[in-house]
Amino acid sequence: MKKLFLIGGYLLLGVGSYAQTVTQKIREAFQQFETDPQLKHAISSLYVIDAATSKVVFDRNSMVGLAPASTQKIITAATSFELLGKDYRYKTEFFYIGRVKDSLLNGEVYIKGYGDPTLGSWRYHNTKPGFIKSEFVKSLNHVKIYKQRGGFNGIVDMFSNSIPDGWVWQDIGNYYGAASYGLNWNENQYDLILFPGKKKGDSVKIVRTEPEMGADFVNELKSGAKSSGDEGYIYFDPGSNINYVKGTVPCCVDSFIISGAVPDGNYFTLDNLEEILKQSSFKEDKWAIHFLVSYSKNKTNLKELFTHYSPSLDSIVYWFLKKSINLYGEALVKTFAYEKKGYGATDTGVNIVKDFWKQKGIDPLELNLYDGSGLSPLNRVTTHAQVEVLKYAKKQGWFKYFYDALPEFNGIKMKSGTISDVKGFCGYQKAKDGKEYIFSFLVNNYNGMSLSIVNKMYKVLDILK
Repeated sequence: MKKLFLIGGYLLLGVGSYAQTVTQKIREAFQQFETDPQLKHAISSLYVIDAATSKVVFDRNSMVGLAPASTQKIITAATSFELLGKDYRYKTEFFYIGRVKDSLLNGEVYIKGYGDPTLGSWRYHNTKPGFIKSEFVKSLNHVKIYKQRGGFNGIVDMFSNSIPDGWVWQDIGNYYGAASYGLNWNENQYDLILFPGKKKGDSVKIVRTEPEMGADFVNELKSGAKSSGDEGYIYFDPGSNINYVKGTVPCCVDSFIISGAVPDGNYFTLDNLEEILKQSSFKEDKWAIHFLVSYSKNKTNLKELFTHYSPSLDSIVYWFLKKSINLYGEALVKTFAYEKKGYGATDTGVNIVKDFWKQKGIDPLELNLYDGSGLSPLNRVTTHAQVEVLKYAKKQGWFKYFYDALPEFNGIKMKSGTISDVKGFCGYQKAKDGKEYIFSFLVNNYNGMSLSIVNKMYKVLDILK
C-alpha cells in the first residue's frame, strides 16, 4: 500500500510540475509579448484556467476592462441559449384587412415584424426570397386574393429603430454596421457594383446597387494598387438619402463590389416584399406602400394570411459566431428586451444580459456593455468575465451548438475580435497531453499592422497546444 501511495504521489508531483511548466512558459512568452514595440503604448490582458479544475494557469490584468471587439459575441450567444433556448424561432406575421370580392382585396396587407434578422437572408433555405414568395403565394391562393387595391404596411412599434451607442460613422454605412430593426431583409445590406480604373489613382465608376436603393452617392473612390484589397467605405448621412463613398478598391479588374448597410431595415423589407408580390400571381391594381409605426391593439379585423418562422436559434448562433454577423447580435439583444419587457431596445437588452450574468456570479462592472456585437468602441469587458462565461457554457446542454459555432484560428477553437487598434481571442484549447484550457486574450491600443500583432498573440497561445 505504501508503494502504491508513493507511485500516486510521484504521479501527482509530475502533473503539478507540468502545470508549473506551462505557467512558466506562458509567463515568459507574455513578458516578451508585452515588451514588443507594437505594445509600447498598449494594454493587454491574458487569463487562462484549467477547464477541468478551474484553477488559474495564468493571469495578467484579468480584472481590467478592455474593449473586446467581436469576442463580446460569446457573451451574447451564451445568453441567448439561456434566455431564449436553442429551439427559439422568430416569427413574422402577415395579415390583410378589408373586403374580398371577385378575387379583389379592397384593403391593405400588414406585416408584423418581431425583429427576425434572418428574413430574406441567403444563408438558409427557408429565409431566401424565393421561399418566402412561395409561402405568400400559397396563402393568397388560400384566401383567393389575386389583386389588391390599397396599402402595404409594416407593424414594428414594439422595436426601437436606434443605432447602438458609440457606433462610429465609418462603420454604420457599411455592411458590418447594419443596424437591427423590427423588420430586417437580406441582413440589411446591399451591394455597390463598381468599375475600377486601369491604374492606381484612376477614378472609380459607380454602376448600380443590388438591389436598387434609390439613393444618391457622392463618389470619392479611387483605384488602389493591384490586389490591394477592399479599402472602400460608405458613409451615409443619417436623415438624408445621401451616401459618401471614400477610400480605394483594387485597379485592373473588370468589376468590384463593396457592401453597404441600408439606412432603414423596415422600409427596405417592405420594398423587397413588394417586388416579390409583383413577381407572383398577386397582381396589383393600385399599389401604394405605407408604413405603420403605431398599431392599435384594439383592431380586431386583421385576418391572418400566414406566419413565417426563422431557422432555430442554434442555426442563427452558428452564423453569428462563425461569420461574426453584428446584425444578429443586435437583434438578439433587442429580442431579450422584447421577450422580457415587451419592447425591443438595446439598452434594456444590455441590462438584461448584465443581470443574468450577475446571477451567475459575474460582477456587472466587468460587463460594461453598449451593444450585442462588440462593434461599439465604448464596450469594456474583463478577460476574467469572458472566461467565466466560457466555463459556464461548457457545463450546459447546449454547449455542443455553441462550441461548433466557434471558428478555428491557428488550430484553436476561438472567437476573434477586431476593431481599430483592438484585437482579441477567446475560447478553448485541448493540449497534446489531454489537458483542456479556457482563455481570453485582449489587446487594446497596439500600433502597427493587425496581422503582425495577431501572429505574436498566436505565439503566446501556441504554448497551450
